[in-house]
Amino acid sequence: MSCSALRFLSARLRQHRRAIGSRWRRLNPGRQALLALAQLRMGHTYAQLAAGFDIGTTTAYLYATEAIELLADLTPTLADAIRVASTKAFVILDGTLLPIDRIAADRPFHSGKHKKHGMNLQVLTDPFGRLLWASPALPGAVHDVRAAREHGIW
Repeated sequence: MSCSALRFLSARLRQHRRAIGSRWRRLNPGRQALLALAQLRMGHTYAQLAAGFDIGTTTAYLYATEAIELLADLTPTLADAIRVASTKAFVILDGTLLPIDRIAADRPFHSGKHKKHGMNLQVLTDPFGRLLWASPALPGAVHDVRAAREHGIW
């Protein structure tokens, strides 16, 4: 994890706190950014993050989701990606399955192709592999063509 990513997210959190009028938090923006980036990078559970940052599990969840939502607001929309794609010779659309922990009763999340539970994610890249857009996650049972249609790509 780079220092620039930590500084960037800390600055965004500081701006967000000013905008919503938040006066006091258990963690300062720098520590909250570190918590969120650690969760994204390492996949630690909220209980592990809470223990490491000496806060409650619910607080760890709220801080991580707040930071992730701020990062998600910065992502390009599909319309932006299509506008960029129109300037390229071609783009690559591919789907991938992100494995998740689910029980057998969660049929919509089970991918028959991969024989495991997961979330289907569609990704649009330029010819050099640079990310233009990533879709919201759908249940793993959704086929790539159906996912592309649901997102309005196809």
